[in-house]
Amino acid sequence: MPAHDPDAPGAEGGAGEPSARPVRQVLSDSVYEDIKAMVMDHEIAPGARVGIEALARALSVSPTPVREALARLESDGLVVKRSLAGYRATELLTRRGVAELFEMRLLLEPRAAALAAHHADERQLDGIEATLEAMQAHPGPGGPYAAYRDFAALDQRFHDAVAEAAHRPLLTDAVERLHAHLHIFRLSAVQDAGAPTLDEHERVVRAILRRRPERAAEAMAEHLTRSLERQLSRFEGR
Repeated sequence: MPAHDPDAPGAEGGAGEPSARPVRQVLSDSVYEDIKAMVMDHEIAPGARVGIEALARALSVSPTPVREALARLESDGLVVKRSLAGYRATELLTRRGVAELFEMRLLLEPRAAALAAHHADERQLDGIEATLEAMQAHPGPGGPYAAYRDFAALDQRFHDAVAEAAHRPLLTDAVERLHAHLHIFRLSAVQDAGAPTLDEHERVVRAILRRRPERAAEAMAEHLTRSLERQLSRFEGR
């Protein structure tokens, strides 16, 4: 069913009415997720031009929520805007790009895990545990983006939550800005990677809960190293 467009003539909830913002936000989020799925599943090919008017017609909405969605996707690193040329989907990571991404993660995230073991408050510990438990209830990587979207979002949330619990705002911001999971999952989902990811996350959580900084750093480094090995396996035979 086409998304309802509050910008269309006669749409309910005009500007200034209490219901206008919630309805508009729901539409904006829906369009964002729709276009994001197109990019993740390569319906919009890497490097391809992203036409605002064409997307608006395809999604049965006005251009406004499409522009808003593309601005969000640009901040995610999934599209890039060039002067006088509009938006294009970003290119996929190369083998070297994957290695460099994990090099950055290995510099940042083990330190974040160690600091989290020192400084996380009870609310943050509960949040990290709850995120791990939620991941266990969702399918792991495999199939189209819609099938593993929740797992990928929770995976990102887990790493961001550990970084936030470090109580180092610059470190937290650096981890979040990598958008590592969007770039990695966009390459293609690694089959059967869900179980080892969960086991590795569990070891990180156990160390943080026990307030063991060195073990937390080791567990995070081990997780990232094994994850890198799984990602690089995608390039074998290419």
